[in-house]
Amino acid sequence: MKRIFVVLLSLSLPAAVSGQARPAITGISHIAVYTSHPDTAEKYYVHDIGLFKGPDPENPNGVRYYVNSTQFVEVLPLPAGAGPDRLDHLAYITADAEALRAYLAAHKVEVPARVEHGSDGSLWFHVKDPEGNVVGFVQPPAQPLSIAGANPIGHRVIHVGMSVKSRDTEDAFYRNILGFQPYWFGGMKSDRIDWVSQQVPEGHDWLEYMLSPLPANATPEVTQKQLGVLNHLSIGVLNMEKAVTTLDSEGRLDNQHVGPQIGRDGKWQYNLFDPDQTRLELMEYSNVEKPCCSPFTAQNPSPAE
Repeated sequence: MKRIFVVLLSLSLPAAVSGQARPAITGISHIAVYTSHPDTAEKYYVHDIGLFKGPDPENPNGVRYYVNSTQFVEVLPLPAGAGPDRLDHLAYITADAEALRAYLAAHKVEVPARVEHGSDGSLWFHVKDPEGNVVGFVQPPAQPLSIAGANPIGHRVIHVGMSVKSRDTEDAFYRNILGFQPYWFGGMKSDRIDWVSQQVPEGHDWLEYMLSPLPANATPEVTQKQLGVLNHLSIGVLNMEKAVTTLDSEGRLDNQHVGPQIGRDGKWQYNLFDPDQTRLELMEYSNVEKPCCSPFTAQNPSPAE
């Protein structure tokens, strides 16, 4: 009987723990977006948001805008003939890029032949999730870049979001293989699910599935704006009133913005948009009201992480 129990237990374990050990995935690395207005984008990310501009060790045509020494927004030139989507990829921090590449290959995920070496000493590679979204994994350099002199309105990217068609399809990759853990879910109405959040397995940053369908027969301009809302990043702030007051008093609201407001998760939020409509959501780390739809099932992120 004991032997049968052990066999059944091993069969019930997810692939992420029953086979080759998965290297740690500790947080969000970055969001990479396209822009058709590089000069205006620079003003937005440096002046308005207060990020540190640096070269792009992965792509010489790109620019990085750092929130802290390991998290950033990568801004790339809009390719010729590009459609309305401005998202290139989302990326996560790992302790060992090569070991994670081998782990994913062992779990039947198509991976590149080798990891790439960034000019800053970082290691990275890209794969595609089940819906074809590009996903990056970055092993930061041993000596991360100093961003002394920057004035970011917040100091940590706490989540990223992307448009998703099927929760179950994506869970097969993010939860079953990578080991992301449930955090919260909710919707515009209490009887539906529009957003599903799951934290990285060895940290508290999270990925948010944005399940709202795109409007049918919409113009490219409307589709771009809608995708910009769905494909987004969020920077944590300790106090929303103080953050918005700072932006206003320092003349840093020369952009499209909405809020502040309390979201369905009970947290204060404030939305700003870059020149190509990509949303940046300021969000307090903890909720001030009871969330709708689902309780939080994991610890909130914190500025100290």
